[in-house]
Amino acid sequence: MPPAGSRPVDALDDDDYPAYTMGRAAEMLGTTPAFLRALGEHRLITPLRSDGGHRRYSRYQLRIAARARELVDQGTAIEAACRIVILEDQLEEAQRINEQLRAEGGKTQPKTSA
Repeated sequence: MPPAGSRPVDALDDDDYPAYTMGRAAEMLGTTPAFLRALGEHRLITPLRSDGGHRRYSRYQLRIAARARELVDQGTAIEAACRIVILEDQLEEAQRINEQLRAEGGKTQPKTSA
């Protein structure tokens, strides 16, 4: 019986839960397992491994892979597509942090000396 207060579907709500096998992930993305392996070789995504050593992908990783596939489908080399997606992700994170700092900075005004 699960502990009190936890739901059995918590893993299903978790974007980082490695729920998808390589075959299922490739099918969902409309690509091949080789494409997913290539994304791993270029360090765009690093799937977790099951106890048997099989790659397992999360929903978050599938969204990243889908973006890379869009770029590759438009003619971008896979190495460049991976770099673009990494930079887009870094930019988004930096913008989120900046927005958070601005919101926190607006609450308290620093004292200035004359």
